[in-house]
Amino acid sequence: MATPRQKLNTKEHKSKQKLTEAQIAVHWKEEGVFYPPKKFIEQANLTDPKVMERFSEKNFPKCFEEYAEMLSWYQRWKTVLDTSDPPFWKWFVGGKLNVCHNCVDRQLAKYKNKAALICVPEPEDEAPVAITYQELYSRVNELAALLRDFAGLKTGDRVTIHMPMIAELPITMLACARLGVVHSVVFGGFSGEACGLRAADSGSRVLVYADSYYRSGKLADHKAAADLAIEAAKREGQTIDKVLVWQRHPGKYGSASPMVKGRDYFINEVLKDFRGKRVEPVPMDAEAPLFLMYTSGTTGKPKGCQHRTGGYLAYVTGTSKYIQDIHPEDVYWCMADIGWITGHSYIVYGPLALAATSIIYEGIPIYPDAGRPWRIAERLNVNIFHTSPTAIRMLRKAGPDEPKKYNCHFKHMTTVGEPIEPEVWKWYYNAVGKGEAVIVDTWWQTENGGFLCSTKPAIDAMKPGSAGPGVPGIYPIIYDENKQEMPAGSQKAGNICIRNPWPGIFQTIWGDRDRFVRTYYQKYCKSPKSKDWRDWPYFAGDGALLAKDGYFRILGRVDDVINVAGHRLGTKELESACLTIPEVAEAAVVPVVDEIKGRVPEIYISLKPGVTTSAKEMTEKVTHTIETMIGKIARPKTVQIVPDMPKTRSGKIMRRVLAAISNRMDTGDITTLANSDIVEQIRELVQGRAVLPLQEGPEDIKRFGQEP
Repeated sequence: MATPRQKLNTKEHKSKQKLTEAQIAVHWKEEGVFYPPKKFIEQANLTDPKVMERFSEKNFPKCFEEYAEMLSWYQRWKTVLDTSDPPFWKWFVGGKLNVCHNCVDRQLAKYKNKAALICVPEPEDEAPVAITYQELYSRVNELAALLRDFAGLKTGDRVTIHMPMIAELPITMLACARLGVVHSVVFGGFSGEACGLRAADSGSRVLVYADSYYRSGKLADHKAAADLAIEAAKREGQTIDKVLVWQRHPGKYGSASPMVKGRDYFINEVLKDFRGKRVEPVPMDAEAPLFLMYTSGTTGKPKGCQHRTGGYLAYVTGTSKYIQDIHPEDVYWCMADIGWITGHSYIVYGPLALAATSIIYEGIPIYPDAGRPWRIAERLNVNIFHTSPTAIRMLRKAGPDEPKKYNCHFKHMTTVGEPIEPEVWKWYYNAVGKGEAVIVDTWWQTENGGFLCSTKPAIDAMKPGSAGPGVPGIYPIIYDENKQEMPAGSQKAGNICIRNPWPGIFQTIWGDRDRFVRTYYQKYCKSPKSKDWRDWPYFAGDGALLAKDGYFRILGRVDDVINVAGHRLGTKELESACLTIPEVAEAAVVPVVDEIKGRVPEIYISLKPGVTTSAKEMTEKVTHTIETMIGKIARPKTVQIVPDMPKTRSGKIMRRVLAAISNRMDTGDITTLANSDIVEQIRELVQGRAVLPLQEGPEDIKRFGQEP
């Protein structure tokens, strides 16, 4: 039976919840700023401070013609933005172009003997392979002929590509784009089942695979996943006619999975019949779909984000030039996987449209040791480096002093994918950038095509932990649940939205218009019957704070907020506080059910190599730091010291697994984790050796750490 005090707490909890819903409590310390060096400014693409005036609301949407004019068009557009069917915006209507032509063909006149791609194998005794724009042109044409004449693919068909980070992946994407075939790339670390479900949803009849690839020093069997994919697609009613397989070592099969006669074909063998073939790029309508990118949520039906041809390429080209500062002379390395949107936009399409040299690395960043990225950068003279906070934390943990051992110098560095903690930002700036590089801390999502918030590297100051203002042509706003704007400097966080459409925004969810409207526009739509874009703000699903200086600080997914007695705490803020402790390498915060407060934080930490300290001492340090930097309301229920965190193949910490362990719930499918064996080790540390009965668990904790 509840005590009077407990009843009072419950009433207070409900009352506060109602009042503060969507207002995430913020205790961030404002960081000092860093300025771009003179040497960078002198060579930068974007130095005109009037750019924000050019891209201001009074010049919207015509301002985005500046990006479109960076491309080659067969036919110029008649209408920049068509708002007749909101929120299904149409960009550069009437225009015709081909993405492959823009990324490959048009570069030949000036850059045909320049490296387009440099592919770095994971085994260090295998030399990097440079593919010139001329060689890329030949290989893309031959494959396009094979896809058209052998696989029977035509404009508008869909192809599902499940491949690792090898040269043949962007070659396959570009060949599809040349034909107007819609590609759907599935991250190589996903299971065959995940690939099959995506193939079925998109209606793909052809799968493209690799037989094998290197990971952590071992040749991984990848073709085996194709058989699982075909079975999964079949259960969904989709038949796969052909599986086209690239061999990691041509002429040598690297899989134990047998090739099925009449269905499976080695691409490198079939290509012999298409040597020297040329295929004219198909002029595509600007609004024709270019690719599908499925979000990586672990529950519910995958969302196929459908990206258009003209607006998407214009946006990633413009942001690659202005925010990434990519020049044709640059050697650019984005360490993401092409299976994610970052890889599509900022490894393949954006850099190649600007005639840059883009590096593709097959393996993991710390194989065979934490010096590997810096050896690659030194050898290839990389001057732009682009990676995620996850990878930065990994490299900081495994080799904090490694960067200074190598003669690598970056003019520009990017962080992408999640908020970066100020302490990690400073290591990235000082250790990796050696104080010489400009950093852009970018915020955007799969659905967005390209960057939404970032500093302009030669114009704006950098502030650790803050993404910065909206990029040119993007007008962000923060709303509470009652559609009230949270003003700059209010120290109140809420839901970040974008007030306007932009060319990189996805067209729809493949085959599900209603879900598209419901998920991204319904919440803050001012008038469902309106055709005025101002009435249709885009809801990103992230929490954010707007400082007085106009810089946005992203607090992570709204679903990753812990409501402690009506006080909504952003997990990223707590994790950032933990990372100020010198001994802590990684931190993850999850909610635990509490009878009085509803939810309280539980903190998982892993220590830097060689650190020896007692659990009691670390618990005291973490608790003291949290109470000092945030307040007693954020005091953790428990601090768990673990040998490692459960991580996806891309290195992200799986907080839903930790939340399940803390709340004695089912951890769900962990087969796709890079280190699934760690889950049982953590469970024993937290729960003891006895197998405890599983709880059903509240809905907010079931959803925790998952994409909506």
